[in-house]
Amino acid sequence: MIRVQVPATTANLGPGFDCLGMALELHNVIEMVPTSRGLSIEVSGEGAADIPRDESNLVFQAARSLFRQVGFAMSGLRLRLLNQIPVARGLGSSTAAIVGGVIAANLLTGGKLSIRELINIASSIEGHQDNVVPAVLGGVVVSVQSDGEIKYLKIEPPNGLKGVVAVPDFALITKTSREIIPAQVPFQDAAFNVGRAALLVAALQQGDLGLLGVAMEDRLHQSFRSPLIPGLKKVLAAAKLAGARGVTLSGAGPSVIAFADSNFELIARVMGETFRQNGVKSRVMVLKPSPIGARALEVK
Repeated sequence: MIRVQVPATTANLGPGFDCLGMALELHNVIEMVPTSRGLSIEVSGEGAADIPRDESNLVFQAARSLFRQVGFAMSGLRLRLLNQIPVARGLGSSTAAIVGGVIAANLLTGGKLSIRELINIASSIEGHQDNVVPAVLGGVVVSVQSDGEIKYLKIEPPNGLKGVVAVPDFALITKTSREIIPAQVPFQDAAFNVGRAALLVAALQQGDLGLLGVAMEDRLHQSFRSPLIPGLKKVLAAAKLAGARGVTLSGAGPSVIAFADSNFELIARVMGETFRQNGVKSRVMVLKPSPIGARALEVK
């Protein structure tokens, strides 16, 4: 049996659209066992009522993709998914499924592929790499696609930094959230984001949390997604007033993540209450960045 643990991820971190991501200490566990025939899938925890148990399941699709890549013929498979990551909330649930499926399948077939190859396979399935690389490596990761390869560098999260995550009780499909973003933006908005993304990477690298408020500003995606998330602008503002160093939409949303090094309970309470005042039920979690990415818990 193969057991793999994969962390949640938050992507973009404000200005770093499709190139910045961070792993968080909230995990899904994938158990994979070869069988003589057929496919069996059990799901518990987050998404248990909605995640498919047939061949459309993302974990299975990812595993099958790797089996084909290495020329492995699988007679049957049993999957057990133990999920902590909320589904379709901007915390990398689909990435965790894909990364977990690819890594478990690689271990099952003898570990023939390298980490870089696994990242490329998972990114091709996901369609973009900003969640995939931190899910595999942990920490904060800057990544880009170049000539069919993923180029990346990992940054260790600053000491004391935590993410206060407000998770609304409604799902937001990434495809829907991406389609609302315009194909072109004004030059000054592009320049605005380039500068802040560069400043954000430097601030995280040097542990200068005082710069996060400016460095996490965005003009490429957040304002366009705001109509999909009632109260978003007010939640962002309230978190800052409560002491957050920086606050942003998590990935494609609808979750909002505030980065802080103190006042965690106050920030959490204010974010949840502000969503409530705008007609949105939510739950709030305080999560540490995960310096460790996906890892095998058991191989036997």
